[in-house]
Amino acid sequence: MCAALAPRLLRNSPALPGAPVPGRTSASSPVVTNRCGEELQLRRFSAAPSSAGVSYEQLKRLLAGRKAVVIDVREPWELREYGHIPGSINVPLGQVNTALQLAPEEFDEKYGGVMPQHTDNIVFTCLAGIRSKKALDTAVSLGYKDVQNYLGGWQDWEKNEPQK
Repeated sequence: MCAALAPRLLRNSPALPGAPVPGRTSASSPVVTNRCGEELQLRRFSAAPSSAGVSYEQLKRLLAGRKAVVIDVREPWELREYGHIPGSINVPLGQVNTALQLAPEEFDEKYGGVMPQHTDNIVFTCLAGIRSKKALDTAVSLGYKDVQNYLGGWQDWEKNEPQK
């Protein structure tokens, strides 16, 4: 009877992704006892969007299929000096917060590209993946749902891209 009262997500069940292995305990997930004396492990779920890393091959496919808005958060001089990923939009890291809150026309005028919608797939890139992670965090805080980080950044792109 009590088993029917406990929500499935609260059960200590190995059928759930990330559920503990029997005989092991998890310090990060508190265990509580229900009215029937059953131990239930509470799960921590996040409403935050998933933010994954993107490889060179994945980014090439996204660009080829026009399935992502690629935003390079390096400074303009870095793009002139080292190069840029074709099809990317340059929005320096210090401007990301403001840029992602502009009206679409203003974004296009200032950055020369279509402003991403909150549901668009956005991939942030920089030199090596550090500044782009900060930009990703900013976008998530502004409500963007499908954001990713090109982990290798320009260094990885240049290493993998065939020279012309």
